[in-house]
Formats: sequence, C-alpha cells, structure tokens
Amino acid sequence: MRRLAILLLGAIAAASSPTAAIAHGVDLTVEPTQALRVQARYDSGQPMEDAAVAVYSPDNPAEPWLTGTTDDNGYFTFTPGDAAGDWAVQVRQAGHGEMVTVPVTASGRTETQLLTQSANLLSPLQKGLMIGAVFWGCIGTALFFSARRPPQGL
Repeated sequence: MRRLAILLLGAIAAASSPTAAIAHGVDLTVEPTQALRVQARYDSGQPMEDAAVAVYSPDNPAEPWLTGTTDDNGYFTFTPGDAAGDWAVQVRQAGHGEMVTVPVTASGRTETQLLTQSANLLSPLQKGLMIGAVFWGCIGTALFFSARRPPQGL
C-alpha cells in the first residue's frame, strides 16, 4: 500500500508541471520595420536556426513569393512587395512549424495588432485531459505491479 501511495504522489508531481510536456511548439514574432522581421522559436525559447521559410503574397497565396532560411537566432527579414493584403509567412523545421498572417496596407505598413501568434498552445481542457490520462495510467501501472501473483508450478 505504501508503494502505491509513493507511485501516486510521483504521478501527481509529474502531472502538475504540464509545461514540461509541451515539446517543440513554435512561437513566431513579427516586428514591423521598413522590412518585416520574423523570429521563429520553439516553445522552450530555443531559436529555430536554419528553418525553411516561405512567404506568400496576397496576389498568389498558392505559391511562395519568396523562400529562404532563418539565421542562427531564428530571424528572417523580408520587404513585402507592392500588394496590399494578408501576407502569409510559414516557417518549418523537422516536422515543426507555424504560419503567421501579416496584414499589409496599401502604404506598405502593417497592422501591429495581429502580428504575434503562438502555436500549439494547449487549452485548459486539453491540459486537464493530459493530466487525467497520466494519472489514470499511473494508477493502472501501480495496480498491475501490486497485484498478487499466483504461485508458480500450479
């Protein structure tokens, strides 16, 4: 019984830090200057260096207008063309990625309210379901190992 209590306390401690379970989500930040500078980072804060970048213009959102890679700090800078509208910037690396939409006006300025977006943020319901699943799995594991085994040879 003491073993079961220790396992349950360990499971509760592990489940109480859901941020450790969020691995390699992506956070994109766009800074308006004369050009647009996109910064790509994992949720851990580590920059996405040498990640593939594709920029899509509002005139042709099906094909990339510009492609490139981020620098060692996860930055990619570009100057949008003359087309006003929603420019899309997609950053991908090793199966992780995100797309951000940057509204550009006819004068070439951006609307800063919509520039920062985060990816893979979990809702409270999702976090609760993850914690519940871990807790339920720990209980099942503890019960499995605490079950009495029949004597061998019968």
